[in-house]
Amino acid sequence: MAHRREGEEELGRATAAASHAQSRRKGTGTRSWLAVSESGQTRLEEAGKHAIMRRTGLPARDLRVLDPVLSYQSTILGRERAIVINLEHIKAIITATEVLMVNSNNPLVVEFVRDLQDRVSSPRDTPQQETTSIDAVGGTWGSPSTNSHHDMPQNFNESSDLQNAERDIPNSKAESSVAAGPPKLLPFEFRALEVCLESACRCLESETQTLEQEAYPALDELTSKISTLNLERVRQIKSRLVAISGRVQKVRDELEHLLDDDNDMAEMYLTEKLDVHSVEQTSLREESYDESLEDDEKRTEESKSQRSSEIFTGVKPNIEELEMLLEAYFAQIDGILQKLFHMSEYVDDTEDFINIMLDDKQNQLLQMGVMLSTANMILNAGIVVVGVFGMNITIELFDGQPRQFWETTFGTIGGCLALYLIAVGWGRKKSLL
Repeated sequence: MAHRREGEEELGRATAAASHAQSRRKGTGTRSWLAVSESGQTRLEEAGKHAIMRRTGLPARDLRVLDPVLSYQSTILGRERAIVINLEHIKAIITATEVLMVNSNNPLVVEFVRDLQDRVSSPRDTPQQETTSIDAVGGTWGSPSTNSHHDMPQNFNESSDLQNAERDIPNSKAESSVAAGPPKLLPFEFRALEVCLESACRCLESETQTLEQEAYPALDELTSKISTLNLERVRQIKSRLVAISGRVQKVRDELEHLLDDDNDMAEMYLTEKLDVHSVEQTSLREESYDESLEDDEKRTEESKSQRSSEIFTGVKPNIEELEMLLEAYFAQIDGILQKLFHMSEYVDDTEDFINIMLDDKQNQLLQMGVMLSTANMILNAGIVVVGVFGMNITIELFDGQPRQFWETTFGTIGGCLALYLIAVGWGRKKSLL
C-alpha cells in the first residue's frame, strides 16, 4: 500500500513537471525553426524569440513580420546582420551563413526549401559569356585569314604584317580576359534572396495563369448567355482578380522601394560587412599590442569611424549586382501585373457590354409598354362607343336594318385601328418608338 502511494506521488510530480515545462515553453514563445546552412544542410531547431533576436540582431518588431498568425504586407527589410523576407508563403530570415524560417508543412514552403538547398549547395557559375565573347572575337578576326587564300596581297611583307596584327589582337583579348579572371559569384544572402523572389514570382505567375484559364472562357460564355450561374462565376473570378492584383502590387511596390533607395540595398551586403568587421577586429587586435591604452582608445574610435565609412563607401558602389537582380524580378512582377491589368480591363469591357445589352433589353421593354399603352387607349375609345350604343335609349339607328349594325361595328373597329396607326406613326416620327 505504501509503495502504491509512493508511485502515485512520483507520477503526480512528473505530470506537474511536464505541465510546468509545457506552460513555460508556451510562455517563452518557443517555436520550431528550420535552418538551411550555406552548404545546403537543413536542421530543425527549437528557439525562442529572444534567442533569434540575439542570433540575428533583429528587433522584436521585425520578428512580428514573420508571425504566421498576423497579417503583414509584403516586406523586404535589410538590417545590420540579417535580411527579413515576407513574400507570399515565404517568411524567412537570411543571414550571411544561413536561412531561418518558421517550420511549416505547406507544400509551397517544402518546394521552396528544396530549391534553396539546390541553389546554395551548387552555386551557378556564369563564365560562358566571357568564353563566348572571346570565341566570337576570335572568329571575326579569323575570317579574313580564311579569305586570304582567294585574295592574296601583292606584297608579302604587308600580308605577314597583317597576319601578325591579326594574331596579336586575339592574344591581347585573351590576356585581358585572363587578367580579369572569372566572374564574381553572388554571395550567399543574394542567392537565398533570389530563391525567395523566384518562388514568390512562380507562385503569383501560377495563380495568374490559372485565373486566366478560368476567366476568359467564363466571360465569353457570359456575353453569349446571361444567366445567374454565369454571373456568379464572373463575380467570384472578379473577387479573386482583385485579391491577386493587390498582392502583386504590394510585391512590386516593395521592390520599387528597394530599387529607389541605395542605402537599403547597401544594407543587404551581409557577407561584405562581415568580412570588413573581421578585418576590423584583426586590425584592432594587432594595434592593441603596439600602442598604449590611451592611444589605443583614440585609435579605436578613429578606426571605427574609418571602418564605418569604408563599409558605407565600400558597399554602396557595388550595389549594381543586387540592383540587376532586383530589376530582373521587378520586370517579372511588372509583367504579371500587366497580365492582371489586361484581364481587369477585359472584365470591365464585358461588364460594359452586359450593361449595354441589358439597357437594350430595357429599351425594348419600354417600347413594347408604350405600344401596349397606346393600343389600350385606342381600345378604350372603342369601348366608349360600345357603351354609348349599349345604353337603354331610343335612337333612330336602332329602328333601321341589321346592315346598319354591322356598318357601325366595322366602322368603330376601323376607326380604332386608324387611330392606333396614326399614334404609332407619330411616335416614330418623334423618335419615341
